[in-house]
Amino acid sequence: MPNLHRHEAEKFFVGNNGEKKPFPSIHDRPEKDLSVVVPAYNEEARLPVMMDEAMQFLEKRQKQRSSFKYEVIIVDDGSSDKTTQVALNYSKKYGSDKVRVLTLVKNRGKGGAVRMGVLVSRGKIILMADADGATKFADLENVEAGLNSLKPWPDNLAIACGSRAHLEKESIANRSMFRTVLMYGFHFLVWFLCVRGVRDTQCGFKLFSREAAARTFTALHVDRWAFDVELLYIAQCLKIPIAEIAVNWTEIEGKVDNTFLFCVVLFCIAYIEKF
Repeated sequence: MPNLHRHEAEKFFVGNNGEKKPFPSIHDRPEKDLSVVVPAYNEEARLPVMMDEAMQFLEKRQKQRSSFKYEVIIVDDGSSDKTTQVALNYSKKYGSDKVRVLTLVKNRGKGGAVRMGVLVSRGKIILMADADGATKFADLENVEAGLNSLKPWPDNLAIACGSRAHLEKESIANRSMFRTVLMYGFHFLVWFLCVRGVRDTQCGFKLFSREAAARTFTALHVDRWAFDVELLYIAQCLKIPIAEIAVNWTEIEGKVDNTFLFCVVLFCIAYIEKF
């Protein structure tokens, strides 16, 4: 079964006065227009760059449209550095209604961290965004347009995936040769074994309608680096429409790539299935 267990400490966030307040549930009625879930593991150095850009974008949108309400949920995935403290500084600056910090007792992996953040979100739509800022927040408008183009009514089921597929033949993203070879191998295996129709499953910039997020993340089993593939596989099984939207992307120094290990695992699965 999916690991939806939460430790007692993970059920609360720190409010404006330092008091502990209970997180809401994704099954509650939405209170915000947008929730941004940011998984962070040992990101005390890179998180401020991403958060400064995100908050500037979101605050500007709110000034332009006073009815717009948002929240950012930073999920510290059991970090050993000061990620939680850095995140709490933003909560103090903007208030806990806009920035909330969920600190996991133990490291779950990126998939587990995103799921825990999604399950306490209040937004009508929910954005998953990496803490390294590889994708700029200006691309949110394009991804939102992609989500709306799916016309998710009346069930309100839709997912828009940021995609770097258009960069494969361009020089915008400067990948090493090793990563490029692994990328093509990875994409083939995902297409062959799991998800078809989505060229880039791994971009960490994905937008969900609230209902789509609730259905997919509560069924998600994989907690670590392959979770994107299972998430989209679940969505396709549930016949949730998916749009793939081009975004600009920059390779960030210090980012760990598990593509090689995942390729090995998929090759093993394919071999076993063959026999």
